[in-house]
Amino acid sequence: MSDNQSWNSSGSDEDLEPKEEPGQPAGIAEFSGTLSKWTNYIHGWQDRWVVLKNNTLSYYKSQDETEYGCRGSLCLSKAVITPHEFDECRLDISVNDSVWYLRAQDPEHRHQWIDSIEIHRADSGYGSESSLRRHGSMLSLTSATSGYSATSTSSFKKGHSLREKLAEMETFRDILCRQVDTLQKYFDNCADGVSKDELQRDKIVEDDEDDFPNTRTDGEFLHNNNGSKEKLFQSLSPKGINGIDFKGEAITFKATTAGILATLSHCIDLMVKTEDSWQKRLDKEMEKRRRIEDSYKSALNDLKKKSHFGGPDYEEGPNSLINEDEFFDAVEAALDRQDKIEEQSQTEKTRNHRSSPVPPGDVYSSSSSHRFSEKVEEMVQNHMTYSMQDVGGDANWQLVIEEGEMKVYRREVEENGIVLDPLKATHSVKGVTGHEVCHYFWDTAYRNDWETTIENFNVVEKLSENAIITYQTHKRVWPASQRDVLYLSAMRKVLANNENDPDTWLVCNFSVDHDEAQPTNKCVRAKINIGMICQTLVSPPEGDKEISRDNILCKITYVANVNPGGWAPASVLRAVAKREYPKFLKRFTSYVQEKTAGKPILF
Repeated sequence: MSDNQSWNSSGSDEDLEPKEEPGQPAGIAEFSGTLSKWTNYIHGWQDRWVVLKNNTLSYYKSQDETEYGCRGSLCLSKAVITPHEFDECRLDISVNDSVWYLRAQDPEHRHQWIDSIEIHRADSGYGSESSLRRHGSMLSLTSATSGYSATSTSSFKKGHSLREKLAEMETFRDILCRQVDTLQKYFDNCADGVSKDELQRDKIVEDDEDDFPNTRTDGEFLHNNNGSKEKLFQSLSPKGINGIDFKGEAITFKATTAGILATLSHCIDLMVKTEDSWQKRLDKEMEKRRRIEDSYKSALNDLKKKSHFGGPDYEEGPNSLINEDEFFDAVEAALDRQDKIEEQSQTEKTRNHRSSPVPPGDVYSSSSSHRFSEKVEEMVQNHMTYSMQDVGGDANWQLVIEEGEMKVYRREVEENGIVLDPLKATHSVKGVTGHEVCHYFWDTAYRNDWETTIENFNVVEKLSENAIITYQTHKRVWPASQRDVLYLSAMRKVLANNENDPDTWLVCNFSVDHDEAQPTNKCVRAKINIGMICQTLVSPPEGDKEISRDNILCKITYVANVNPGGWAPASVLRAVAKREYPKFLKRFTSYVQEKTAGKPILF
């Protein structure tokens, strides 16, 4: 390194500029940089800003605090610089009983610091490192006792690793060796002093026997109050033997041993944590192995059963090999696939949109007589009586879905383990009448346009202009069995009791039996009782304007009682109903709005 170059042990290029001071000899530049300094037993190694100038080494807490004065300094004239034997980054600088333990970032920086210090020392007229002998100096009493200061958590914030703690142990070992040497020297001198005192005491006894009471050549004998003589031993001062401060050395020795114990405890804690970490890793690996073994056994069992997959054991039923979660997932996946197919199909239907006239209102206004007329009348009255009741009170309807104007309610009912939950939905649709909604719901000519769950259907018998018997099969949702249903569908206009009652239309669908559509083994026959009641509300237009679709609102009440005809998990049935009914109602009402847009209003 050149004489006019400064460097920083932290490796930063910001502090590499030389600083010439007016008071310094020519050619000697100021060196400064960050070094780690051993502070005390609590805080350990701390970064400090170190400045080498005018043959003096000073340190500051940080570079920003240099203007407030240094925290300590050493004159390098009689200092001993000792590179550590094992730690390649560390150097010790001692002056009498003051020792600075410093660590550079790497060995190269340590060599640069040592060279710089030697340059300053040589320029000041003192010998080089080879001419300096190593003094048995100790930590000063101030630095030693600082280890007993109030415990601070700052030294633990950095989370020292085990390697750093072992380096601290190496530092402690060096300190302790010096203290042991000093104390041993002190004890040896004390032992020599005791031997000399015993020889002197023997001489005093011999003089006393020769009756030389007051004779003393050096003033060491005096009579006491009892007339006996005693030797006046010179009391040793705290530094009476070779200038060694025994009390200070004892305090530092105690502090060093306390630091060793604390560091050992920390090392043990680190090793325990490491052991815990490895134990957790071992537990995770064992758990992973257990899961893999379980998966392997499960895969073997699945392979054994694969030949029977799709058989009756995997169909719906109380003894099905499929658990409830697998059943639910399978149904969800099948419904999702059907939704995608239906979206594509709906796009095609929109392209091939056909317009069909709506029959006049008087076609459905009266009830034609047929063999099910009384049953139809009974169903109509039941729906108008019970389906239109309020959902509050003792009805026990539970609100399960609310999306805008649409609300869906449910009552949980089970018979013989079969879910028979009645569902009730209310909705309001603008721009259409109750007659139009019921027409598109009842007329089979439009059924495939909005109904996505039907595989095929046919009209078994036409009872009248407003009543038909329909057989339809629904798309299978594996692993549930396929369902079919045979029902009578009738459309009626409900006569108003007074002139203030809204215009009301109703479609009721309920299961019946027919010789031409008997149950088969292919499908499970479901039973239904469904009612759709539609009321038309008209708001008067402004001025003399004619009533438009902006002035009408259809209030829909849809009630469904469905018996699936066979066992299936209750959670699956309820989840499917909760998912499909709102979708059906929104899809159907959107279809009606699209079909009636721009057409004359049918009341």
